[in-house]
Amino acid sequence: MKIHAEALLFDNDGTLVSSLESVNRCWTRWAQEYGITAEDFARIELHGRPAVEIAADLLPADIVPEALARIEQLEVEDVPGGVVALPGTLALLDLLPADRWAVVTSATRRLAEARLGEVGIRPKMLIAADDITRGKPDPEPYLLAARDLGVDPARCVVFEDAPAGLQAGRAAGMTTVALATTHQAHELDADLVVKDLSALSVLVTAHGVEISVRG
Repeated sequence: MKIHAEALLFDNDGTLVSSLESVNRCWTRWAQEYGITAEDFARIELHGRPAVEIAADLLPADIVPEALARIEQLEVEDVPGGVVALPGTLALLDLLPADRWAVVTSATRRLAEARLGEVGIRPKMLIAADDITRGKPDPEPYLLAARDLGVDPARCVVFEDAPAGLQAGRAAGMTTVALATTHQAHELDADLVVKDLSALSVLVTAHGVEISVRG
């Protein structure tokens, strides 16, 4: 299978990098501080959504700004040693022209830049929670990235590990590639499902990028 595109749009956590242990540590501590139980977490969708939406689902509105600042601080402080590049990430990004790809994350810009910088990734374009009004699974983040890159959404490929992100990519009219890094393959609805970015090869041409599965 070969996919042709003009731009590649990558989620960050679970797609380019793994910060799962850090996330678990920080959100567990945050939950303890705010009296949130495992049952509270179980009743809402967590992965791939902006922290502000998660906090709003769990806490009274007047507490959300303070709680949001607290979880961001905990996660930024936990970045050193708490983030690693996933297999294939650095090799694939090294092949791409800077204006052919973007990172589209549900994290805040401060946190996303800290996690990406920890593994040496510095995208020319980053769409973060600060830039949008509606987070994934709404298509807004991916449509914004396509607009800023000057590419037709239909000519973009979204790389995601979370159902919410894949739903956002589909709603934006984009081709979707799912990475089975945080979910089982059968849980992921996408045009293509692979284990991680190491399963893919890319060829940059005058007309765009050709993506294929390694033999």
